Amino acid sequence: MDLLLDAVFLARAQFAFTVAFHIVFPAFTIGLASYLAVLEGLWLWTGREVYLQVFRFWLKIFAVSFGMGVVSGLVMSYQFGTNWSVFSDKAGPIIGPLMGYEVLSAFFLEAGFLGVMLFGMNRVGKRLHFTATLMVAFGTFLSAFWILAVNSWMQTPAGYAIAPNGQFVPADWFAVIFNPSFPYRLVHMVLAAYLTTAFVVGAVGAWHLLRDSGNAAARVMFSMAMWMAAIVAPVQIVAGDFHGLNTLQHQPAKVAAMEGHYETHRGAPLILFGWPDNNAAETKYAIAIPKLGSLILTHDWEGEVKGLKAFPREDWPPAHVVFWSFRIMVGIGLLMALLGAVTLLWRWRGRLYAAPWLHRCALVMGPSGFVAVLAGWVTTEVGRQPYTIYGLLRTADSVSPIALPGVAASLVAFVVVYFIVFGAGIFYLLRLMAKQPGPEMLHEPAVEAPLRSAGSAPVVDLLSDGKQAEIQGGRP
Repeated sequence: MDLLLDAVFLARAQFAFTVAFHIVFPAFTIGLASYLAVLEGLWLWTGREVYLQVFRFWLKIFAVSFGMGVVSGLVMSYQFGTNWSVFSDKAGPIIGPLMGYEVLSAFFLEAGFLGVMLFGMNRVGKRLHFTATLMVAFGTFLSAFWILAVNSWMQTPAGYAIAPNGQFVPADWFAVIFNPSFPYRLVHMVLAAYLTTAFVVGAVGAWHLLRDSGNAAARVMFSMAMWMAAIVAPVQIVAGDFHGLNTLQHQPAKVAAMEGHYETHRGAPLILFGWPDNNAAETKYAIAIPKLGSLILTHDWEGEVKGLKAFPREDWPPAHVVFWSFRIMVGIGLLMALLGAVTLLWRWRGRLYAAPWLHRCALVMGPSGFVAVLAGWVTTEVGRQPYTIYGLLRTADSVSPIALPGVAASLVAFVVVYFIVFGAGIFYLLRLMAKQPGPEMLHEPAVEAPLRSAGSAPVVDLLSDGKQAEIQGGRP
């Protein structure tokens, strides 16, 4: 039994390791594809060369990131057959078609138009190229749609029946896809992808502004990214609240672990920090705010919040992991919203590009989206334990009958190969980001000038912080 448990743990560790490497690339490319579509649209609309420069700068980065995401995803999918064959057998009639739909719709759409997007700028018309960029962006969204449909069904299964051989089979495909948690997870993840991309773009823009505050391309990057932070981060907090309420309804044990509650409370406190201990069934060293937990979770000061003791002990997730990963995610989200609010103030003062300390803060926050996505994924997946299909199929009953040495050897191989291959890829991406954007630099004053109404019908670029660009004859 101990050997089986160790093999299960290593199989979980291997899947977690490969997913952690994989998830950062889709989280980045989903947002980056949409950003590229916006940039190309703005270039076609305004005629400003700076948008084309920024588009070309990020296009190569997107291509490399997309390729790394595809490779890491292919490797991950094989584990369903190697380490999780029992799960694949039982859930295959539902999981298989959903993942097949992702390939047939999203991946084919991305692959079909990616070549035109990457190499067709001077070979096809501008409208056709822009259409290809839009299709790639839509394909990345479709990919998120189907993958989250799969994951959400595993979290809140619906629309299924159990066949005599023990397999889960679809009874209602609409209910399978649009299961109770799917809409909340989709919105939460897509917003997270947009924020992840925004903070990477903002960090790169900040890096180049620190080197040259008059770099027009860097200004566009930084300004657009901070608009995204200021607008989307507060929206993500609201979306996260709705997602939390849905989780409380369908996975209350996960919420109890997230909040560090072992006892059922009316007027439950919000535990800011502490150390949940499943063995002792208490959160040690807790620092809490009275009744605020009930207000957040139930929108009622005296609302009831169930603790882990309300559920069988064998169904408890590892509370200390879920508790801290959730706080990392929320903490980063609050920092994102704070930085967005600060940039709004400096934008209003006309000092957005003349505040090196602000650029350094944005540079430090560059990887924050990836950390938040990983923390959120840990919260979601570890909080689902001890089940692969919540409440129906346990993780210990889903693993392949593979001996411990076999799982350990493959895990070591994955770690070595991944760090070499993807380490080199990430290093190359960082070098691309450090390169000056655009073939030629367009310089603007360090402090933006006030808006003018004089001249021949000036076009005001709101996304570049109100910086005026007069378009004459279709050229800046």
